[in-house]
Amino acid sequence: MDWLLLALTITGLVLFETVNSIDNAIINAEVLSTMGERARRWFLLWGMLLAVFLIRGLLPWLMVWLATPQLGPVEALLATFSSDPRVNEAVAGAAPVLLAGAGTFLLFLFLHWLFLEPKHYGLAGERFLHRQGIWFYAVVSVLLAAIVWFAVRRDPNMAFAAVVGSSAFFITHGFKENAERSERELLTSTRSDVAKVLYLEAIDASFSIDGVLGAFAFTFSVPLILLGNGVGALVVRQVTMSNLERVKRYRYLKNGAMYSILFLGMIMLFDSFGVHVPVWVSPTVTFGAIGYFFVLSLRESRTTTSAMEPPERYRRTNGDSDQPHIAKADS
Repeated sequence: MDWLLLALTITGLVLFETVNSIDNAIINAEVLSTMGERARRWFLLWGMLLAVFLIRGLLPWLMVWLATPQLGPVEALLATFSSDPRVNEAVAGAAPVLLAGAGTFLLFLFLHWLFLEPKHYGLAGERFLHRQGIWFYAVVSVLLAAIVWFAVRRDPNMAFAAVVGSSAFFITHGFKENAERSERELLTSTRSDVAKVLYLEAIDASFSIDGVLGAFAFTFSVPLILLGNGVGALVVRQVTMSNLERVKRYRYLKNGAMYSILFLGMIMLFDSFGVHVPVWVSPTVTFGAIGYFFVLSLRESRTTTSAMEPPERYRRTNGDSDQPHIAKADS
């Protein structure tokens, strides 16, 4: 892997993890505002370390190791940097299984957002599809049946992985729905700071699964996933501590994250069925999707700000014009 591709992969991972975790940052900030200073400091330090190293580091390593049990734990960790043909062959053989499961998970995640979740409509057709939310379960059922049908002919393990990916989606979705209800309760309850910290750690774990699975569209290198997702998690923590209100003004960032999830899921499924996709495609489409919706958000934010500014004749009375303001008492 050359240095340019390495930098592109890490930057893509950082961007994807950051934007994909904006919702998590908002929840964290709102719950942290109800906690004491000591508990906030503890969560922002040790909670970050747990989220980065335990979830974003341990989970991808465990998945690669389970997919290639013939490798030892160290070889599974450093597989993509190994020159051993046996290691490379084992990773290449396990890749379709991992990609089929993760790709199914990401497609389900996007379709749920498209059909059922409240959103700011950024593209034509989103409002119409949102109104057809009742069709979500029919669409994902047919999609899963199609993936399993074609996967069984290629490798039964791929079919099983696709079913596991769909199950993982519904399990994590249940946790997230419960988190939204619990958040409303925590903001008005008198629960202890310890209970709130444990709640935030559980939320971090459920939200980080999206980023970990999406990372396999970029690379199978566990150290690179840990580095990219770890830096992204640090950025999210910084957002939690400071510029949250500013981030909320970019209302289409969530759209960018979800469309990048759609593209990454499709890339993973294509790759799992033998359609070669160059490594640079995943970070490129991530930059493109998120960049487009960031520009769209920026334009709308500027338009809204301009609309809220007072008319010129009122700004002049506040000293904004080139002419000096003449006080009423002087006339």
